[in-house]
Amino acid sequence: MRYYATLGPACADPLIIDQMLKAGINGFRVNLSHGHLEDFVPWMDMVRRVAAERDCELLIDLQGPDLRVGELEAPLSLPEGSVLTLGLGGVYCSELLLDALTPGQKLVFDDGQVVAQVASVSPGCAFCVVQQGGVLQSGKGITAPGLKLDLPTLTLEDHNSLALAKHLGVTGVILPFVRSRDDLDNLRDAMYSCGADDLRVFAKVESLEGVEHLAQFVDLADEIIIARGDLASEIPLWLIPRFQKQMGEVCLSNGVPYMVVTQLLESMTDHPLPTRAEMSDIYNAVMDGASSLMLTGETAVGLYPAQAAEYLVKAAQPALEDRPKPTI
Repeated sequence: MRYYATLGPACADPLIIDQMLKAGINGFRVNLSHGHLEDFVPWMDMVRRVAAERDCELLIDLQGPDLRVGELEAPLSLPEGSVLTLGLGGVYCSELLLDALTPGQKLVFDDGQVVAQVASVSPGCAFCVVQQGGVLQSGKGITAPGLKLDLPTLTLEDHNSLALAKHLGVTGVILPFVRSRDDLDNLRDAMYSCGADDLRVFAKVESLEGVEHLAQFVDLADEIIIARGDLASEIPLWLIPRFQKQMGEVCLSNGVPYMVVTQLLESMTDHPLPTRAEMSDIYNAVMDGASSLMLTGETAVGLYPAQAAEYLVKAAQPALEDRPKPTI
């Protein structure tokens, strides 16, 4: 069983990193949706120094074919009923998305923190009415349920990151929003071309298209990541447990390990103790056969990164003891 944490300002301290490693964390993730790989080098160097002689992976999570909000001067408060302008004169987003939007299209921001509907479009911009209010922050993901976009597997920034990865001690690459075998073939080709083809490949499934095609590409990944955040933008929340179990079964039947991520200990972003439901969620994920778990915002920006790491491992241990041992 492996336990991963996401690097961020909350845990970017040698003492905290050491506490997390002692708690059982044996891998760290760098989320490149929030910066260039070079920006994270000091934190990555810190992890390598603190983890010297210890088992510790270093993963980079590429930008990949996802859609995100541009840089904002400050977090944007969006009450229900307010108008959100995307594009010219408003919040930056991909031109590819803007060109595809039509009135009535639903848009989900930051894993459902803000939901809006397109009211009208004009060249270079779209006007949306907020249906579920919240605060929008820079770099947060945008999901357009039901809208098919011809997005590239990798960005130019991703290619640059892959070229640097091995030199910076990276051991694995996470490709977000994997939709088909083509995405993983494209990643493998890019890794081969820059001499990084021996790094582990993690395929993150976080769209309905990815779920539907999982059985077709599961064998191309070293590990599948069941990412429940953006997935919940396309699937009703109450169906997420069903889809998680179904994807886990596909992985297990093909002999491919899988990881469960997103909001495992969300309450610990602001509180020193987890909820009972979070403890049950972790226990059940491990009982179902998950090979690894990952914390995201809990350790990247949360108030209690070391404590979150400790509770993650403690919640998983009883499940490891209880789940049936494989028969020979």
